[in-house]
Amino acid sequence: MKTLFHLKMFIFLLVVENILGSNINSKNFEIRSDEVRYDPTWESLDTRPIPEWFDDVKIGIFIHWGVFSVPSFGGDLANAVRDKGLIFGVYHSLYEWFNPMYLADKNNSFVTQDFVNNKMLPEMYELINNYQPSVFWSDGDWEANDTYFRSTEFLAWLYNDSPVKNTVLVNDRWGIDIPCQHGDFYSCQDRYNPGELQPHKWENAMTLDKDSWGYRRNANLSDYLTTHDLLKTLTETISCGGNIMINIGPTKEGTIIPIFQERLLDLGKWLSVNGEAIYNSRPWTVQNDTLTSGVWYTTDSDRNSVYAIVLEWPDNNILQVESVLAVFANSTVTTSLLGNTESLKVVWTISDEIVSIQFPDKATVISDWVW
Repeated sequence: MKTLFHLKMFIFLLVVENILGSNINSKNFEIRSDEVRYDPTWESLDTRPIPEWFDDVKIGIFIHWGVFSVPSFGGDLANAVRDKGLIFGVYHSLYEWFNPMYLADKNNSFVTQDFVNNKMLPEMYELINNYQPSVFWSDGDWEANDTYFRSTEFLAWLYNDSPVKNTVLVNDRWGIDIPCQHGDFYSCQDRYNPGELQPHKWENAMTLDKDSWGYRRNANLSDYLTTHDLLKTLTETISCGGNIMINIGPTKEGTIIPIFQERLLDLGKWLSVNGEAIYNSRPWTVQNDTLTSGVWYTTDSDRNSVYAIVLEWPDNNILQVESVLAVFANSTVTTSLLGNTESLKVVWTISDEIVSIQFPDKATVISDWVW
């Protein structure tokens, strides 16, 4: 079989209409069509598969509202998101710091469940029934166990009888010791980025502001990720089989500040050129090149193409890698630099078990960032 080896450079700048441009196949959106029932136990719940769409889209945007958010417009927001062809999800914190019922349960060592029964669970059912999200992102789990939160009971209802039973996904924050153990996908901890392939689907929930999930008026420029920082995080995450959830914090007026807009637009422009190495991709045999650490790999879902994502422009325009040696040695290889014309052919040679790839001159590459 002919193998294609694509080289992708950070960072190309072209216009893109939507940074979440992956096509979602409707047949892959539902998890199942048969009537499988799940028991309210982790052993049973953990057998539920996740839909292919979650492994295809790769990128999500998380908007962290503050005390100034207006719940009355939640339905309008959900409809507006879906009207744009995007997938809608909700965030929910299990506990509330200062709720009197929660504090009373806490003082009772969580033997009582007045907060859960009278506030938390009714609220969660309402969110599902009214807004029918495709992702239910749980948080606020670190003070009590999953038995107190009645997590498995809620999830059994969600998977068996809710209006989104065949499409919804949840993360892993459902009580002490549950993160990285149970859930459709693992978020483990904030900014989770293990740097190696994981056995279970996972997500890197991270922020453009290095120090805050909400908007900060007093943030300095150095507090924000650069476009290169963002794309580096994206590359490492996708290469290792994860999805990325990018958080931005709107102002009290609900606007997105210019620096956040710039980062997201840069991401969209980069994806318009290089998206085929991200959307619908899968982890390759090797994630990080063993010779040049700034090279990360993905492959397409059919494993016909290997994408090398290069974080830094190579010295003397020659990239040296070794993890793809078998690809070049055993296959008829066609190499290309995504987003460039046919005249920019990539030439490669093999010597001392190292693949050397001749890059074009930087001035001929369509990019504002050539690193």
